[in-house]
Amino acid sequence: MTADVLSLEKIEEAKRQLAGVATLTPLDHSVTFSALTGNTVFLKLENMQKTGSFKIRGAYNKIMSLSEEERTRGVIAASAGNHAQGVAYAAGRAGLRCTVIMPEGAPISKVMATRGYGAEVILAGGGYDEAFQYAVELQAKSGAVLVHSFNDPEVIAGQGTIALELLEQLPEIEAILAPVGGGGLIAGIAFVIKKIKPSVRIIGVQALGAPSMFLSFKEGKLTGCRHTCTFADGIAVRQPGDLAFSIIKKHVDEMFTVDDEEIASSVLMLLERSKIMVEGAGAVGLAALIHKKTGLKSAKTVVLLSGGNIDVNILSIIIERGLIKTGRYARLRVMVTDQPGNLRRLLGAVAEARANVISVSHDRIKPGIPLKQAEVILALETRNRDHLEQIITSLAGIGYAAEIIS
Repeated sequence: MTADVLSLEKIEEAKRQLAGVATLTPLDHSVTFSALTGNTVFLKLENMQKTGSFKIRGAYNKIMSLSEEERTRGVIAASAGNHAQGVAYAAGRAGLRCTVIMPEGAPISKVMATRGYGAEVILAGGGYDEAFQYAVELQAKSGAVLVHSFNDPEVIAGQGTIALELLEQLPEIEAILAPVGGGGLIAGIAFVIKKIKPSVRIIGVQALGAPSMFLSFKEGKLTGCRHTCTFADGIAVRQPGDLAFSIIKKHVDEMFTVDDEEIASSVLMLLERSKIMVEGAGAVGLAALIHKKTGLKSAKTVVLLSGGNIDVNILSIIIERGLIKTGRYARLRVMVTDQPGNLRRLLGAVAEARANVISVSHDRIKPGIPLKQAEVILALETRNRDHLEQIITSLAGIGYAAEIIS
């Protein structure tokens, strides 16, 4: 497929089709991230979209375009989670039979949400690409219509409606940062923007652990990657779409990658500073801006937060690791003489240093601990890394050598 299957008329029609279904999501001016990056930053909150991500736009537009004969066959899709929910919701609304293939490791929350919308969910494969291959095999047997998550003109047209909204919400827009997996989202946005306001800089961002479209963009030809390794499961795609790529190479200005640490820090900053919850895939654009990948300066910049369906287990790990990294949570190992009163003396010193004790482990029988000694593990809540260093120095001053173990 080539880019000529897409048109502004098709995307305008998609917008009409989605009226009353997709939410007009807010465009939020962020003072925090503007000051941090030196740009005027606006957050397009697609994490607040129905089903928790932008995917409802493309999925619904595709399903509504099916003929009566196609509808009788039902639909099938493969997805790590967000497209799954979009397809399931759209199919349920249209009264169609729906089967969704999801990777075996898909977040339980996304699996349950997809089933909650009425779809039959089958878990297969270790990632999106394996799930997609299984969906293709099932589709050949069942005759159901395959609703591709990114390489379909109707799906791309649906995603392109975001750009129409942005031009209405911020006519003076100068740059857009969008997440990239298979490429359907940025393809739709870039197509619209470059037709209507070509001066706007379109920047794609991929996870470093799943860089297939980034590599394709840099090499000028469709290029896959052998495996993916990122917690941003929504954009963990090994083989990007040929239709999406044909649009991207013509209309996207630049593409960058960010690693999982940069993504995780952006997820945490959004949660703590802006009270906005996004998944890993939704935070890559902001990660690129915060970590100075783009070179943008003093630009009216829209960062697309594409989804908010983060697994709570992943979120808890991100929060804990973020607290450790900034010195706000620490576990200290301290050896004390095994005598009455020594533990109380240690804890008194910690309290005097204004640290909050979360837990205490006292062990004098573990192998390797010298006789007449005890190992104390303290989990502490601290203000920052400077405060943590002050606590360690304070303990050293009264004879306790504290070692940070996490």
